[in-house]
This record gives sequence, structure tokens and C-alpha cells, in this order.
Amino acid sequence: MTRKFILQGLDCSNCAAKMEQAISRIEGVREASVNFITQSLIIEGDAEKMSGIIEQAEKVIKGIEGQVILKKA
Repeated sequence: MTRKFILQGLDCSNCAAKMEQAISRIEGVREASVNFITQSLIIEGDAEKMSGIIEQAEKVIKGIEGQVILKKA
């Protein structure tokens, strides 16, 4: 299952790379991609774990850049 999100307020390319790496390590994630230019996040992972993956991804994002808001694309 693939989910796409907008990372509203993302203003640090280094932080985007950190987010991508951390989200990629979440259990059930096959691939995570953060595009700093388009402020987008794409998560590919197990459908049955997706709600938990999204919750954990939000925590990762807030921990790295607290002002960023995760919105469905």
C-alpha cells in the first residue's frame, strides 16, 4: 500500500533526509521517500500496519522539525 502526504512547513533539506531515514526504519515500511522541493512524503508499506506506520511517522516528523504538519495529499 502506498500513501502520499504533504509536509507543510518543511524548511530544512537536512531534516528531510533525517525524516526519510527514520521513517524507512519503521516496522512495516518497505520504502519511504521525502522530497524537500515538493514537500512531499511517500510511504510504501504493509496495508495492515499502515495506520501505525503513519502514527509513528508523525512522531518522527515532530521530533525532527516540530512545526511541520503532515497532511494527506
